[in-house]
Amino acid sequence: QGHLLESGGGLVQPGGSLRLSCAAPETIFRLYVMGWYRQAPGKQRELVAAISSNDNTNYLDSVKGRFTISRDNSKNTVSLQMNSLKPEDTAVYYCNAKIGGIDAWGQGTQVTVSS
Repeated sequence: QGHLLESGGGLVQPGGSLRLSCAAPETIFRLYVMGWYRQAPGKQRELVAAISSNDNTNYLDSVKGRFTISRDNSKNTVSLQMNSLKPEDTAVYYCNAKIGGIDAWGQGTQVTVSS
């Protein structure tokens, strides 16, 4: 468990881009799988992208080719570059750190894609 802090959300037009960042305590960042989840109104929270300490990644099918997750080990941050955004990407995005059954969550940052 630890405190995660997201930033970078906002309002963007369809086709636009946003970059989300998540800062984590070093003790979490070094050991946990880091990821981004999102939750849209009326929907379950879903995993968008995750990255391991050795840079293995996985993505939600609907964001493949558009989103890129990365980590900066020198800054203890994980980022989500979101390109070609669609209205259906609108959600609150949460940073997540996971190890086994233990999860740490950020407060969430709103991403709204609208004309």
